[in-house]
Amino acid sequence: MAVDYTVIVVYLVGMLAMGWWGMRRARSKSEFLVAGRRLGPAMYSGTMAAIVLGGASTIGGVGLGYQYGLSGAWMVFTIGLGLLALSVFFSARIARLKVYTVSEMLDLRYGGRAGVISGVVMWAYTLMLAVTSTIAYATIFDVLFDMNRTLAIVLGGSIVVAYSTLGGMWSITLTDMVQFVVKTVGVLLLLLPIAVVKAGGFGEMRAKLPTEYFDPLGIGGETIFTYVLIYTFGMLIGQDIWQRVFTARSDTTARWGGTVAGTYCLAYALAGAVIGTAAKVLYPNLANADDAFATIVKDELPVGVRGLVLAAALAAVMSTSSGALIACATVANNDIWSRLRGTVRGVEGERDEVRGNRVFILVMGVVVIGTAIALNNVVEALTVAYNLLVGGLLVPILGGLLWKRGTAQGALASVIVGGLAVVGLMASYGILANEPVYYGLLSSLAAYLVVSLATPATDATVLATWRERLAGRSPEPVTESVPAPQ
Repeated sequence: MAVDYTVIVVYLVGMLAMGWWGMRRARSKSEFLVAGRRLGPAMYSGTMAAIVLGGASTIGGVGLGYQYGLSGAWMVFTIGLGLLALSVFFSARIARLKVYTVSEMLDLRYGGRAGVISGVVMWAYTLMLAVTSTIAYATIFDVLFDMNRTLAIVLGGSIVVAYSTLGGMWSITLTDMVQFVVKTVGVLLLLLPIAVVKAGGFGEMRAKLPTEYFDPLGIGGETIFTYVLIYTFGMLIGQDIWQRVFTARSDTTARWGGTVAGTYCLAYALAGAVIGTAAKVLYPNLANADDAFATIVKDELPVGVRGLVLAAALAAVMSTSSGALIACATVANNDIWSRLRGTVRGVEGERDEVRGNRVFILVMGVVVIGTAIALNNVVEALTVAYNLLVGGLLVPILGGLLWKRGTAQGALASVIVGGLAVVGLMASYGILANEPVYYGLLSSLAAYLVVSLATPATDATVLATWRERLAGRSPEPVTESVPAPQ
């Protein structure tokens, strides 16, 4: 294992070096939070693919393939579909807004102050997303070093917090590009063909497994529908995803770069399902389907290759973890803390803003690591995150982009009713039930429509400013006073 250990250590040291280098470029708020809004197509595509394909997509995707066969690709496939829809239909308009958070977009569109409440919902989503990625370190480091779970979470989480705090989005962008390459080589070019060959090829896999393992819809129509609601729509509105859209150099970069990343996700989804199916042939009696990835890597790959593939899994986890962490800290600072204390944006110097965001990343990183140590169930944490996101924020965000009659009161009612409905239904039906997101989304839509139609239309001046920003004809605001709460 010495060679494998060397590969992993070199990889981890490289991540920290990228963070240090990124610190030298992050001199302003724009550079720190959105990489100066100047990523080109290649870097944008790689980093976008890296952030959406995390530990759940890699370890979890292989586990679903082990459990359901080729139809296990649907979870990651719906993530790819959501990224494609975002890129083709919305990304250009989102990039032109020149904001930093989803809540800022809601305030700009509705002319109201729903920012704190929507910020709390988005913060809860990004926090739980970062927690799920951080928990996954325990699985990888256990395979590598037979390490204690808590120590594994602290080690992996600390590295991500370190490079994210140093250079912000520039560090994360640079590390994500490395992680994208490592993930592509490790999973698609090495693990996939080796797993299929070890299992005897597709003919042998078909002969040894039930026919439903090769049914594209074998996982079930209701499950696929739920994946679409949670992951496809979740991709359209998540702060972690939007913050990457804000890094694009131009509308064209956001649209076509995102389309390439979404297409890559579709291929990654199929690869994970095939690897899981091959693992079912090789290890038919695993107690836990999520152990399939670690087992096939540990037992079937040669020295050196094993280290690279485990580095690929680590890359998948780190890319999502760092993206969720900076999104969580951005929302906490810009949408919650700054509004509650009545900060006047633009009065503080750029260096002060960078320092403040660094502090928030560090604090949120400690919170994420502590929460990850306390929790055990990754699937439940991820389900809570996406249920809150979709149930509370999907309707007011898409409504603001698509329906000019939507009002600030309707948006606020939608966030509150949808969020409370999801929480109440999860407590009643169970966290993993489908009903919370179904009924939560419907109640959010009903509240949005009824309250918007019952209240005066959004002021024409607000809508005119919104249209100017959507068209890219209005400059990014430099100053904005946020009134202190009365």
